[in-house]
Amino acid sequence: MSERTENEVRLARPLIRLAKLVGIGTSYVGMSHDYHEIDDDVLVAVLAALGIDASSENAQETAIRRILNRRHGRLVAPTVLHIAGKEDKVFVNTGILDVPSATITLENGEPYEGTITVGPGDGSQAYDLDGTFVSTAALIIPADLPVGYHTLHVRVGNRMQDATLISAPDHVELLDPMKGGSLWGWMAQLYSIRSSGSWGVGDYEDLKTMLVDAKQKTGADFVLINPVHAAEPVSPLTPSPYLPVSRRLVNFTYIRPESVPEYAALAADAKAQVDGLHADAEALNGDPQLIDRDAMWRSKMHALWIIFKAGRSADRQAAFEEFKKTCGSDLEAYATWCLCYDKWGAPAADADNWERKFNRESPEVATLKNQFPDTLDVYRWREWIASEQLAAAQQAAKDAGMQIGIMNDMAVGVHPLGADVWWHPERFAKGATVGAPPDMFNQQGQNWSQPPLSPIDLEETGYTTYRNMVHGMFARAGAVRIDHILGLFRLWWIPENRPATDGAYVYYDSDIMLGILALEASRTNGVVVGEDLGVVPEYVADSLSSHGILGCAVEWFEQRDGVFRAPSQWRPYALASVNTHDLPPAAGYLEYEHVKIRERLGLLTGPAEEFEKSAKAEQDAMLTMLVEQGYLDADFAEHREEHEADIVDALYRALKGSPCKLLAASITDAVGEKRAQNQPGTNNEYPNWRVPLANAKGNVVPLEVLFDTPGAQRFAEIFNS
Repeated sequence: MSERTENEVRLARPLIRLAKLVGIGTSYVGMSHDYHEIDDDVLVAVLAALGIDASSENAQETAIRRILNRRHGRLVAPTVLHIAGKEDKVFVNTGILDVPSATITLENGEPYEGTITVGPGDGSQAYDLDGTFVSTAALIIPADLPVGYHTLHVRVGNRMQDATLISAPDHVELLDPMKGGSLWGWMAQLYSIRSSGSWGVGDYEDLKTMLVDAKQKTGADFVLINPVHAAEPVSPLTPSPYLPVSRRLVNFTYIRPESVPEYAALAADAKAQVDGLHADAEALNGDPQLIDRDAMWRSKMHALWIIFKAGRSADRQAAFEEFKKTCGSDLEAYATWCLCYDKWGAPAADADNWERKFNRESPEVATLKNQFPDTLDVYRWREWIASEQLAAAQQAAKDAGMQIGIMNDMAVGVHPLGADVWWHPERFAKGATVGAPPDMFNQQGQNWSQPPLSPIDLEETGYTTYRNMVHGMFARAGAVRIDHILGLFRLWWIPENRPATDGAYVYYDSDIMLGILALEASRTNGVVVGEDLGVVPEYVADSLSSHGILGCAVEWFEQRDGVFRAPSQWRPYALASVNTHDLPPAAGYLEYEHVKIRERLGLLTGPAEEFEKSAKAEQDAMLTMLVEQGYLDADFAEHREEHEADIVDALYRALKGSPCKLLAASITDAVGEKRAQNQPGTNNEYPNWRVPLANAKGNVVPLEVLFDTPGAQRFAEIFNS
């Protein structure tokens, strides 16, 4: 279609009005500037996922009236945002002659002593609510309201209503060294990097060593790691860190048993058992082909049980009890789900599976918890130990002098059969999953199989789910990278049993969600990076920039019409890297590993020769830019096979030539690894998220020597010059 907006006839239809009323986009412009209007049946299905019946025109009109009546009938929205340091208005629904009043209880439970005045409303016409006309007035929230999650108490006549009042900074403040310069660090897949103390998979103790060594041996100020959200309790473990069972808690399979304080106090026979289990798993550390999480976990799980059963001192038990109290229902949800999984088997979508038959209130679940109290508690305990070890790694990074330390990666969503969805189904849309519409790279669109958070539930609960998740991540990291940050603005919802092409964008209150990020980051002096690759609407880019949230600049993507942009032209507010985990490492990319993988697995939609030709043209264009900008000798570009390492170094010198506030070097590039960690569009066809760290010769690179390797030292010299 040539038109770029919906016509008046379409806009007047009740289905379209209803969809827009609740934040569903009824049209969109795609990546290739192609205009699309969402089909009626898709809109009806997406509305149903929000719990709204739109099956007929009469149902649509009824829903519109019900929603408007509810919005005008309440005194105030359940969640409101205030920008700290500025005077804000909160609009209140009142009678024509009524005057509202309000008080505020601060996050710490104390009353706010400032004065809340009343001003004129939003200028909208009075609304007829069943024969009573409702107008609006404004409560003026003073600029000096402190940052925090407060409670606004609104009174109109004899009616009272509370709202969550989120007072947030207007932006995430840059760290002092970033204001006039930049910081650099490493990108690492934690599971792939092993030491002699590992159990076959990189763990939190390895992370601690990595952080300290990265600072002491290379001068780096952060390490960006894969998501370490909570996973399954028993094998088989899902390889992808981007499909967690809970984003609120952390992955306890990364625990180092010997670093648990109680290990040192074990009786000789118990310690010998743990040491023997480690010896069984130790051989896995030398496998250069595949990370075997399941073999690791079979040994480590037994070791952790031995340590748990040995007990704790009174002080340690008290700390454990405090942890359980602090985590509250989120920990209970995960531990209970783990117990059910452990005793009843893997969750499934089948009607007779426990995941579908039972919920948190089911007597069968209560009986199981009473039957296996130790097993339930061991899952709580493992989460406590994992949180302790991850926090200890961050503390070690800061003690070593790192400005940031851990940069934690936040996945887009959670597994549809995971703990979060099972325990709190009301938080998620029912009958829809998240993905992406068709584009030039994925002509059929993408379905990530993850249920989206309900924007209705977020608003009604003060965004508690999101707040707790962000708070938990900043509690153990100096920075958070948010995968697909466009999801804070809009998500592509795909109704159940439909292809990814049959979806619609559902919009979220990005101001509140970005405000929460700014609030939580401010409490830890943290940094926020948003993965904003691909087509980003102008309003999104402007909003991220104004909130002080860094985007991502990937060197291989910084091109237009086949011409690469000079790094000096990149935007400053970004984390710059040569590649991503969805691309082969630099050496592999230069040898067309991405072409070989797609051809080998049958992922190409056209002739292999055409894709290879375009890949070679892309590489030629990259080398042309590097030569023209003075990062690469022209002779090296002509004889690239003999000068592969020089070209990789030039790619990183180019990063250093950018104004970006954060620069990231890939550990795989430093050691000469050529294999990709992940090939999008595959599952078990390629060993995604299971490739150990190895060098160009295919030999394992142990953590003990990682930052002493020539490549790591060359990169350090580039970034520290």
